[in-house]
Formats: sequence, C-alpha cells, structure tokens
Amino acid sequence: MSLDFRPAHDHVDNDRVPPKHDARWTLGFSRDGAVASPLDRATRHLEFEQRSTIFDEGDDARYVYVILEGAVMLSKLLPDGRRQIIELLGPGDVFGVTTTPAHDCCAEALRPTRIVAYDHHAVDGSASLQKLITERMKAQLCAMHDHAVLLGRKSAIERVATFLMRIVPGRGGAGCLGRTERNDQANIRVPLTRQEIADYLGLTLETVSRAFSHLKRDGLLVYGRHDEVTICNVCRLCQYTGSH
Repeated sequence: MSLDFRPAHDHVDNDRVPPKHDARWTLGFSRDGAVASPLDRATRHLEFEQRSTIFDEGDDARYVYVILEGAVMLSKLLPDGRRQIIELLGPGDVFGVTTTPAHDCCAEALRPTRIVAYDHHAVDGSASLQKLITERMKAQLCAMHDHAVLLGRKSAIERVATFLMRIVPGRGGAGCLGRTERNDQANIRVPLTRQEIADYLGLTLETVSRAFSHLKRDGLLVYGRHDEVTICNVCRLCQYTGSH
C-alpha cells in the first residue's frame, strides 16, 4: 500500500496551509507551498527515504524539526510490543519539541521527506523560529484534541469513517466546502496499512477490517488498485463520523 498522502487525482494549490482543525487541512498532508523556504539560522537540511527512521524514542533531543516536504509518523511502543501512532504530520508541521533531554517517541518518514532541523539554541535565539513553532503547535494541539475525542468516545465505525474523511480535501468539520459534484464521490489514496490504521485509531486489526467491510457493504466504499479507494457518497460517510 502506497503511503502517498495526496488525493488520488492530481491537485496543486499554492495557498499556505490552514490550521489543522480547519476542514481544508487533511490527514497527514498539506498543500504545496506550506513552507516556501527554510527560516533563518537553519542548522541542518535532511532528506529521508520512505520508511526511514528520523529518530528513536530515547535518542538525544538536540533539534526541532520542520517538515518541508513529505510526511512523518510519530509513535510510541509499549514494552509488550503494542504501538500507538500519536500523530501524522505533513509540510509545515513541527516535531521534536520536548521538555526532556531525550525524545519520548519515534519519528518515521512515511514517504520521501525533506526536513530542516534547528538546534535548540538557534530556536532560543530566534523570534521568527519561536513564532513558527508556537503557531504550528497551536494547530497540532487542536488536532490532538479531536483525536482524543475519537479515541475516548467514538465507536469503531465512527473512528474509521473519521479517518477516511480526514483524507478527503475540503470536506468534513468546520469550513466544509460541501457537495461539489452531483454524485458527491471522492477518489482517495489511503495513506496507511490496515495495521497502522489500527494503531492510529486504537483498534485491533480485525476490528478495522470489519469496519471497512461494513462501510463497503453499506455502499460507501469501492476499492480500486492497491491503496486507491472511492468514497461513493462523501456527505453520507461524514454522517458516520459521529461528529455531525
């Protein structure tokens, strides 16, 4: 399964990235031009191949990272091997911020990713970097509030429906663009494997598979090649999220 976070159809929009809690911000990716150029006092420019580890839990926390292109997954492992995917991040997002000398999670590039890394001392001495981090962390905090509600109160069907809706550009949540075509279909690429979806939604693999099968039986999903999925009625799927 491909981990490209873009819609199945080509889409280019050079506007800046809206806040994550806006409906126009979709799961794990943002529009081109989210970060036009690195800010001042960049210490390192890094490139990672798909599925490369950026840092592991327990590694020294020397840098704050800003994603220029690509997608990053943050996760934590329990001693018995269970995993919780904490965040799915895209261009413009910030990670690596910590109050301890070591990272408390693992960061992995989900597809080819370019990152600029700023030493903590550079951040402390740059008002522009501090402003960037503050604004992005506000948006990411709002997204985590929504995810906490999903993990704590939503059913399995509602969680999977919410996950799928977050991949559909411009739909669901505040500022939803609404139905744009008569048939209200959307062709998307599901960004994670079924196991990774389970780890992100706090479900078992079997439960996620049953939820997908339920949505397919209800006529909401049609599977294409590899990771491609057609949502047959976006508004109706949105009603399954438990948020409307």
